[in-house]
Amino acid sequence: MTHLGKYLTDKSINKAEVSRKTGIRKSRLSQLSTKEKTNLKAEELYLISKAIGANPNDILEKIYGHLKLNV
Repeated sequence: MTHLGKYLTDKSINKAEVSRKTGIRKSRLSQLSTKEKTNLKAEELYLISKAIGANPNDILEKIYGHLKLNV
């Protein structure tokens, strides 16, 4: 499960409803939720956040907050 998949599961988000509201195919949401190598597009993140009533920055922090800079 991806970080986005975990976020959606933890928030009990209905992916079918997100798909309906955003126009993002259910199969694409499934890929984003389960396949680590799938890249999330900014447009998708924005639409998903609008559909679930969340701040896009909060979602970004939850799913990418583990990333660190090389210094």
